[in-house]
Amino acid sequence: MNAKTVEFPNGTRVPAVGQGTWFMGERESAFRSEVNALQQGIDLGMTLIDTAEMYADGGAERVVGEAIAGRRDKVYLVSKVYPQNAGGARAVKACEQSLHRLKTDCIDLYLLHWRGSIPLEETVLAMELLQKAGKIRQWGVSNLDTHDLDELWQVQGGQKCMTDQVLYHAASRGIEHQLLPWCRDHEMPIMAYCPLAQAGNLRQEVLHHPIMQQLARARNVSSAQIALAWVTRFDNVIAIPKSVQPDHVKENAAALNLRLNAHELALIDQAFPAPNQKTPLDIV
Repeated sequence: MNAKTVEFPNGTRVPAVGQGTWFMGERESAFRSEVNALQQGIDLGMTLIDTAEMYADGGAERVVGEAIAGRRDKVYLVSKVYPQNAGGARAVKACEQSLHRLKTDCIDLYLLHWRGSIPLEETVLAMELLQKAGKIRQWGVSNLDTHDLDELWQVQGGQKCMTDQVLYHAASRGIEHQLLPWCRDHEMPIMAYCPLAQAGNLRQEVLHHPIMQQLARARNVSSAQIALAWVTRFDNVIAIPKSVQPDHVKENAAALNLRLNAHELALIDQAFPAPNQKTPLDIV
């Protein structure tokens, strides 16, 4: 069975399960194990790596820089800029600092981490400037809801946005009501952070839910793999779980080849029903 991939608007294809790095780079004692985990993930096909200048004040980018040294051409590299840095000279400086920590000369996809006070027009101009300078290849956004994207689409150059990275997992399905259909209509994929509910109190509820456990036993896989297969059941969603344990990295990669059937999806729908109206965008 072919591993699932997702296509960006510019035609670039990436694995539907990549690697997140939130909480990496916070402890020097964990540096080597984090580097090893990312390298293991690359070797197993999770070649998209997501990071941000915010994570551990650049510490996660340093981990990524070490992990991709000597294998940069195998990796699709995503990083994010603070909203207060997402315009003018501050955007250039922030990007250059990220590039230094990442030990590379170009970021494949550079995202506005969340919306701040800098107008979207200025952010788009900064992204275009960074593209022209060869410092980034493409750009996108994170934590923007449909009304933000509608506004972005009215900005000159705004329709060049490659993705919206948002929180999405089985217990947080609010994006399915408006945002996910909007992105599908505009042929723009979603990147799902916290696809295993890692950052909130729902992790245990999702992975330890009796239905998730039942489906995992029937497939002889982990409940985390079921959760990832659920998140990536659509052809326009990329999941970016973070893991440091070798066994968990291997499980995440194996989810690239796991497809749930209609009966399994129906059981998960019953356990974690989608909202029937617009809800506020979940942000962690």
